[in-house]
Parts: sequence; structure tokens; C-alpha cells
Amino acid sequence: WVKYAEQFHVDLLDNLSTAKSPQMMQGVMIKTYWAQMMNLKPEDIYSVTVMPCTAKKFEADREEMISSGIKDIDAVLTTRELASLFRLYHVDMDNIEPEAPDSPLGARSSAGKLFGATGGVMEAA
Repeated sequence: WVKYAEQFHVDLLDNLSTAKSPQMMQGVMIKTYWAQMMNLKPEDIYSVTVMPCTAKKFEADREEMISSGIKDIDAVLTTRELASLFRLYHVDMDNIEPEAPDSPLGARSSAGKLFGATGGVMEAA
């Protein structure tokens, strides 16, 4: 809603948090901490997120989301776009063998599932 505030409520901008969203923090971690752990150059990593809201595309393209000339997140697919790709390539989700998730950055929480729901970030906090 930052873009909305910038366009329609400029008077509120001083009240916005300067903290990056979980999506953008993940991008920074991937291209710094994880890249170093894996002995990779950040510029060789192409980071894609899947998000429910098209505003995340605008967020990832903001100038302040570039660190040392490298975008924190390179591309964002909406969940609808991902579903369209699954249909296009005939991916049958009901017949995919489940795999255990990896934990490249350590412990994780099931609270992350809430982020895709309206008000989810606040509920997970």
C-alpha cells in the first residue's frame, strides 16, 4: 500500500516503516548470506518469488530495493500467474510426489502460510 500512499496520501509517508517486507528481506538474505554460504556471486543468482498481490511486482522494482547494483528480487509471479503456468504445462498438482522442504537459512515457521491471506502479515507477527 506504499504506492497508494505515495499517490493519494503523501502526508502519511513520514509515518511508514522503513523496514523491508518479508519478500524483500528474503531477497537480501539470498543474495548476501546464502550466496556467501554457497560460495556464489550475488549477480549469478536469479531470485523469483510467488506472491498473491500484484503490488509485490512494483515493490520488487523499486529503486530502493537494489543493493550494490543488484536487485534484491529479480522477478515476482502472482499466485494466479503460477496457476496459469501449471495449467499451460499440464502440471497435475494432485499427482505430484511431496518432498520435504529444505531449510537453507535455518528454522522456519508455519506462520509464513498466513502471509498470502488478507491481513496475514499482521496476524503472523
